Amino acid sequence: MGKALIIGAGGVASVVVHKCCQVPDVFEEICIASRTLAKCDALKEKLDGGRTKIQTAKVDADNSDEVIALIKSFGPDVVINVALPYQDLAIMDACLATGVHYVDTANYEPPDVPKFEYKWQWAYKERFEKAGLTALLGSGFDPGVTGVFVAYAQKHHFDEIHSIDIVDANGGDHGYPFATNFNPEINIREITANGRYWENGEWIETAPLEFKKTYDLPEIGPKNIYLLYHEELESLAVNIKGLKKIRFWMTFSDNYINHLKVLENVGMTSIEPIMYEGKEIIPLQFLKEILPDPASLGPRTVGKTNIGCIIQGIKDGKPKTYYVYNVCDHQDCYKEVGSQAISYTTGVPAMIGAMLVMKGLWKKPGVFNVEEFDPDPFMDALNKYGLPWKEDFAPVLLDPAEVHA
Repeated sequence: MGKALIIGAGGVASVVVHKCCQVPDVFEEICIASRTLAKCDALKEKLDGGRTKIQTAKVDADNSDEVIALIKSFGPDVVINVALPYQDLAIMDACLATGVHYVDTANYEPPDVPKFEYKWQWAYKERFEKAGLTALLGSGFDPGVTGVFVAYAQKHHFDEIHSIDIVDANGGDHGYPFATNFNPEINIREITANGRYWENGEWIETAPLEFKKTYDLPEIGPKNIYLLYHEELESLAVNIKGLKKIRFWMTFSDNYINHLKVLENVGMTSIEPIMYEGKEIIPLQFLKEILPDPASLGPRTVGKTNIGCIIQGIKDGKPKTYYVYNVCDHQDCYKEVGSQAISYTTGVPAMIGAMLVMKGLWKKPGVFNVEEFDPDPFMDALNKYGLPWKEDFAPVLLDPAEVHA
């Protein structure tokens, strides 16, 4: 048994808390901490009374000294960071200062530029090695499960992997004219940034949402998928030897794209400060405040997600294709933990990654992405804790890409 400090109190954190409480033999005690103590207390109230003991605390995760003081007070074995990606480095610093293992779901992003890279966190590798601590990066779904899917395919189905297409499809409907299924600021920053993919050892940059295809996905049907950059491309391009091409695709409805274009045209997606009534504001942060809170979408979102990896390579000297994916029902998630599937598919893997670190199955000194560990215990846990996966050995491939005008 052990103790986990969960930093964050949004939709994903809610799922992590619920799932930790389902494994009291591992998570004997948890502390939920965020800037808004009332949110932490509300989560505690929902789940108090079980075998897992729950505490709450107020903390500013941008302030390493506050995180250090909280860690020293609570004494966790692992910190599960489901706060904003801007806060990753401050929390990693706090873990190093207190000798605690670290798990997150998304790579560090500087708040002032939309730059999605692992270089800032990978730079901590030697410090975590010397401290004898594990930092597990990107233990969500994408990044996270998608990397484990690739590692599993590499271990069990391929001698060489040459091509990977990650497809993240949300077939859900929340009924709002426009809303995002996870943090609006992070979501819109990702979508409006230039895309890129990796091929033959180099990065190829694309305009935002330049490439589009229609792809027929199991259980949710044909959807428009757009080429984006996503951080697991960077780590998989490094860690999967022999890889020649990797891309990431995400679905967006025409309605979503049209609303996004209007918001871009009037400057609401900008991260450049402007003056309003004598105060400096950032338009995208203001937009975040007026859009529906993703944590509130659970009761009204219907439909399913489908997230997986289409992989091509060689086995026993012959070409092979393989598609491994998960389908998740929004309302099934809401009935279990009170959250929609986007939060669920991120929160469950965060708990699993932390659990494997605490059990010692994924624990070694340094900074690691999920695909660098044995995928089998993680894949087994996905089936056990709510994200069962499926396989297809003759998937439709995604070449060639079509230019989206």
